[in-house]
Amino acid sequence: MLGVGYGYWTLTYAIAFLTRSMLSNSGSLSEVVMGGSSAGGGSAGLTSCARVLIRGGADEGTGEVLSARVVAERAGWCAALAQEMTAGLLAGHWNPEDVRALASGLDAAGRALPTQAWMALRRLGWGAAPPEGVHVNDRVARMAQEQAGRLLRSAAWRDALTAGVLAAWPQGDPAKRSPAEWDAVRAAVPGGERMPSPVIRSRTRQVQAFEKGHGRLPADVFELERPPGAGALLLLSACDKQEAVIERYATEPGRALLRVKLPSRPDPRSHRDWSWVRALLVLPPTVPPGAALHLPALRIVKGKLRAEVPFTRAVPPARRSGHQVALGVDWGISTLLSAGAAVLGPDGTITAGGAGAQFRAAGVLAKLGRLRRQGEWLHAKIGHCERLGGGNPGHPLAGKTAVLRAEAERVASRRSNLNDALAWSAARWTVDQAIAAGASVIYLEDFRSLEARSMGKTLNTRLSQSVRGKIAVRTRYLAAKEGIAVVTVPPRGTSRNCPACLAALRHRKAPDRPGEAGWKWAACPGCGWQGDRDHGAWMRIAARGLAHQDKTVTDRESGAMAVGAVDEAIEARAVAAPYASPGDRSKTGPTPRRKKKSRPAPRDPLPGQATWPGRPASGGARQHGPGPAAPRSGPGPRRDHDQHPQPAQAPGTRGGTRRRVPPRRPRHPAAWDGPQPGTHVR
Repeated sequence: MLGVGYGYWTLTYAIAFLTRSMLSNSGSLSEVVMGGSSAGGGSAGLTSCARVLIRGGADEGTGEVLSARVVAERAGWCAALAQEMTAGLLAGHWNPEDVRALASGLDAAGRALPTQAWMALRRLGWGAAPPEGVHVNDRVARMAQEQAGRLLRSAAWRDALTAGVLAAWPQGDPAKRSPAEWDAVRAAVPGGERMPSPVIRSRTRQVQAFEKGHGRLPADVFELERPPGAGALLLLSACDKQEAVIERYATEPGRALLRVKLPSRPDPRSHRDWSWVRALLVLPPTVPPGAALHLPALRIVKGKLRAEVPFTRAVPPARRSGHQVALGVDWGISTLLSAGAAVLGPDGTITAGGAGAQFRAAGVLAKLGRLRRQGEWLHAKIGHCERLGGGNPGHPLAGKTAVLRAEAERVASRRSNLNDALAWSAARWTVDQAIAAGASVIYLEDFRSLEARSMGKTLNTRLSQSVRGKIAVRTRYLAAKEGIAVVTVPPRGTSRNCPACLAALRHRKAPDRPGEAGWKWAACPGCGWQGDRDHGAWMRIAARGLAHQDKTVTDRESGAMAVGAVDEAIEARAVAAPYASPGDRSKTGPTPRRKKKSRPAPRDPLPGQATWPGRPASGGARQHGPGPAAPRSGPGPRRDHDQHPQPAQAPGTRGGTRRRVPPRRPRHPAAWDGPQPGTHVR
C-alpha cells in the first residue's frame, strides 16, 4: 500500500490501482521521458515515447493478413541484418583515433559534422557492408550506421574520463585520495568540478581491477573495455519514406498506420524479397490528439514486436528564475518524500507556506525488499547448481538450473515493474503538490554523489535500492507538461541546520524523549524551532533554491536545471520563517481538552407532527431527567411459536428521551403471568 501523509492524516491507495493506472495496453509503461522543454519564451516542445504492441499487419504486395508472430519474425530478420552490420562497424572503429575524430565534430576538411550519427559516419567515409550474398537497401545500412555512431559517440565521454583518471593516478591507495589528489583528478577530467564523486570512484575501481589482473595500468578505455554490443532493433528515425512511414488517422486520432519495408526471408537475395507491411498502432491515451508523431524504433521483446513511438507536444515554458512560490522536496528512506511550499516576499523574506506533506511508501518498499532477498537466494542457488554441474548440459541439475533462471527473471521483472510504478506515483504526487500550492518551481536535492557505503548493511542496501533517479526524471517530465521548472540544489546541510536560524540542530528520537539518541525529531537550541527532521529539510531546500535562483544553470544537452554551488553570502539569507499555525500544535506537553459546544435548540415540529416526549412544542430549553412516558399502543397478536413476554413499560423508566428503546425482556419466562412455554394461545 502507498500512504500519503498530510500532517497527521494519511490517505492510503491500493498498489493494484497504482499499477493498473500506470500500465498501457501493451503491459508496459506508456510514457518514457526522452526530452525536455526549453526555458525560453513562448511555447516549448516536449518529446515523449509511447510503447505500443504491434498485434498484426498485412502484406501490401500479396494482400495476405499477417499475424503478430509473423510480423515480429519478419522484423526480427531485418533487425538481425542491421545488428550484424552494426557489429562490423563497431569492431572496425573501436580505437582512440576514430572515436576521437568522431567526437571532435569536424571532418578531414575541417567542416562541422552533421548531428545525425549516420550522416556523420558517411562524411568520415565509414560505410556498413551487408553480409555476403544478402541484398539490403541503403536505408537498412543507415539504421546500422545510426546505432554504431551513437555508441561510438557515447564512448568518447568514457575515454576522456578514463584518460583523466589515469593522468592523475595517485601514488598511494587510489581508494583513499587526499583532498589535493581529488583536486588534481577533477582538474584532469573534463567537467570534473561538477562531476559526482561516485562516477570517478567507479572508474577508479575498474582501473584497479584491470591492474590486479594484468599487473599494469590500462592505456585507455579501449583496452579497459570491450567493444559495445549492438542491439537487435530498427531505428526507423534514420530512414525516409522509402523505408518507413507513419500517419495518424484523421477520423480516429487514437490510431496510427505504420508502413515499413521488411524482408520475406532471413537472407533476402534481391529487392523482390522485400515488401511493404502495414501495421495498425493503437496509441495509448497519454498521446494527445494534437501531438506530432515521429518514426518509431522497432524492438523484439519476448517474441513480440514493440514500437516505441516518439511524439512531440507543445508545453508552457519553464523559467529558471523569477519564482515567488517554490516547492521543496526532501528524500527519505522510510518516508520516501517530504514536501512543502515556501513563499518569497517582496522584501526578500521567505516563509513556509504550510505544514507540508509526506509521501509514504513503506509497504511497497517492504515488498521490494522481499523480492530482492528472493532474487539473491535464487542467484545463490543457480551458482551452486552450476558449480555442481560443471557446465555439463547433460547433468541432472541442468533442468533445475533452467527453472531457477526463469524464476529469477520473473522476480527481476516484478521488481522493475514495481519500481517504475512507484516512481510514476511519487512523481505525480510531487507535481500535484506543486500545482496545489501554486508553485512555479520544484527544488530537489542533488543526490548523484550519494554512495551506499559505511552506513551499515541494512542502510546501505536500502539506499542502493532506492528509485531516486527515476523519480527525478519522471518529475521533470510531468512538471514540464505544466510549465513548472525542476531544479536540483546541493544537499549539504539541509537536514543538519535549522531552517529558521541556520544553527546546528540537535536530533533525538521523539519530542517527548529528549534524552534518547535518535534522528527523527530535530530541535534548535538557538531559536527554539523544533519539528520533524524531514519537515525542516524541505524548508531548507526551498529556501536555498529561492535564494540561489539567479545562480541556476541549464545543461545544454539534457536541459536539466541545477544550482551548481552554494554561495555562503547568499546562504546566510536563505532562512525560512515557520508556518504560523492558528493554534499550538507543538507536542511538548499533553494535548488540551477541547471545549464542548452547546447543542442548538430543537426545531419546531411541522404542522400535524407530534413532539417528542420531554421536549416543548416550540423552542426552549430541553427537559432533563425522567419525564412522562409517551402513550404506547397495546401489544399486537402473538404468533404461536413466540413465547417471549412483552410487558408494558413502567412509567418514567425510559421516558423523556428521543430514542425509543424497546423494554427489557425478563431472564426467565416465569417472571410474568402469561401463558407458559409449551402452551398455545388461541
